[in-house]
Amino acid sequence: MQFSVLVDIRLRGGISDPAGATIERALPVLGYEGIDGVTVGKTIRFTIEAADVEAAREAAAELTESFLTNPVIEDAELTVEQISPGSGT
Repeated sequence: MQFSVLVDIRLRGGISDPAGATIERALPVLGYEGIDGVTVGKTIRFTIEAADVEAAREAAAELTESFLTNPVIEDAELTVEQISPGSGT
């Protein structure tokens, strides 16, 4: 079975986020008020072949922890969904 995996990666709390801070400072100048807590992260999407959703999640988690993120400064949230046969995605 094929599964769609979405990895949402963000800096851990307390880690400096200069890109997020720059965006947050620019928003009032652009007319956007009342917005705070801006953070910048990255999103990685891929498909994976696995026997079931648990195996897909386990493999995606291992890949995320060992290669896609720096676990010292980043947190990741995984979303794993089975791709329906014939869906074309």
